Amino acid sequence: MPSHPLDNSAIASVFEELAELLEFRGENPFRIRAYQNGARAIRDLDEPIANIAEDENRDLASLSGIGKTLAEKIHTLLDTGELPQLNELREAVPEIVIAMSRIPGLGAKKASKLHQELSIKSLDDLAAACREGRIAVLKGFGKKTESSILEGLAIAQAAAERVYWSKADEIAGEIQLHMSQCSAISKMQWAGSYRRGRETVGDLDLLAVAGDRDAAFDHFESFSGRSSTIARGDTKMSIRVGKAFQVDMRLVEPDQFGAALQYFTGSQAHNIHVRRLAKDRGLKINEYGVFRIDDDARVAGATEEDVYAAIGLPVIAPELREDRHEFDWAAKGTLPELIQTSDIQGDLHMHTSATDGQNTIREMADAAIAQGLKYIAITDHSKRVTMAGGLDGERLLAQWKIIDEVRPEYEGRLEILKGIECDILESGGMDLPDEVLVRGDWILASVHYGQKQPRDQITDRILGAIEHPLVDCIAHPTGRILNRRDAYQVDMDAVMQAAKEHGKLLELNANPARLDLNDVHLAAAKRIGIPIVINTDAHSIHGLEVMRFGIKQARRGGLTAADVANTLTYEQFERAFRRF
Repeated sequence: MPSHPLDNSAIASVFEELAELLEFRGENPFRIRAYQNGARAIRDLDEPIANIAEDENRDLASLSGIGKTLAEKIHTLLDTGELPQLNELREAVPEIVIAMSRIPGLGAKKASKLHQELSIKSLDDLAAACREGRIAVLKGFGKKTESSILEGLAIAQAAAERVYWSKADEIAGEIQLHMSQCSAISKMQWAGSYRRGRETVGDLDLLAVAGDRDAAFDHFESFSGRSSTIARGDTKMSIRVGKAFQVDMRLVEPDQFGAALQYFTGSQAHNIHVRRLAKDRGLKINEYGVFRIDDDARVAGATEEDVYAAIGLPVIAPELREDRHEFDWAAKGTLPELIQTSDIQGDLHMHTSATDGQNTIREMADAAIAQGLKYIAITDHSKRVTMAGGLDGERLLAQWKIIDEVRPEYEGRLEILKGIECDILESGGMDLPDEVLVRGDWILASVHYGQKQPRDQITDRILGAIEHPLVDCIAHPTGRILNRRDAYQVDMDAVMQAAKEHGKLLELNANPARLDLNDVHLAAAKRIGIPIVINTDAHSIHGLEVMRFGIKQARRGGLTAADVANTLTYEQFERAFRRF
């Protein structure tokens, strides 16, 4: 039995890695999906799976998404802390091959060939091989592939160093729960880029006040997700979680906590501005407190409120601390009351089993009600997205007929709009004819193909969609996928001006891999006066839960409820934005 039984997250991660390695090797897709579904089911459990496994009156195999095979592997993991099958796959498929396969222009076969023929052992090795021309001369590669690899390397390297905010949030939540059981700790708070809500996070910083420092560090070190201890000192301890993610815990005195929290939350640019304002008042601020310069007397430090008050400002929300507009707002008393998840009343981008979603219209509707929503739009893909089984006009009209039949069941509880995520074609224009689109309630337009076209061409395509009288909103406007694909080249100033001129909305896609628009674009939209719609782009009932990630991003852009269209009641939304 391992010293610390694996928790649900760790077991789910094992099955996710197993699925990834099997997929890499081209194994049976049904087997791969079984592991993916099992991982999802384990993450969704609201009790430790170890408790279920130990209960003689309960059967792991009977749990939804588990089954006999996975149940046996779970018992193995709980008993031994490892899975022989996964160890064998790791030997057969080195981690560097997986990392290379994620680079645009490579893929599994070419990554394996590079590893074998050039003994590539790191992404740095790969970059060197590209620069030296050793890849272009290999059979099946060439100069074009070599250039494509170099372009994609920056994305792959970023992915290896930083995780999505949503993943950091998951780790932080698990550690927070673990540390809350330590009686030695009287106060704790996360800091750093995680607290500010950055899209990706490089590490986690936990600040705490503890009566017994050794007890606090011992408890931190006993976290079940810890893979190794990096360092342990008198006031700071660093551990590694999983393969590479670092988490630091700093212990501070009670009268230093607020100053330390402000200092370690950052950003660096924000803190430089804070220190400049302090100096103008004859003060100095550091992680230990606020002090008078002339006699070093302590002025504040126990709370963030006291720290900011010392320089004549109210507390600034962590998401705004990037030294953009926050100091002007604070000085004028106009800091925005940032949007909260509870402000959202509708979700206007989601997919069903009619294309690449997992659930039916009724299941999505029921889940939306459970989320507290008052209206939704069903927006499956249009026919151009063949990989997702996109809908042609005939199938779309058939789906809309079903929505008409379903609506009475939800009267007074949920409004269901007949929608579509209609592709903007590579040559311009919409993927479905106007005589079909005009019969819908909510038309999203999006770019999925031709993302490497020149800037002017992509911009013209999107402007054409904005000018189209039947289009309501542009979905994920820059097309980026964090750590995997950069935004396509598009003139966002032109897009925003056109949206303003034509009264169209822009989407903030809450999927944690997208978070598109970014915070800078959101701030620009707020300044120009373009309403934003925060949508989940859910492909399952669980996908509706990502709304809070979009809210975090919106807060970084300084958005209030008034800046977001789907905070309106359905009646208000209909009057303001519906085409009829």
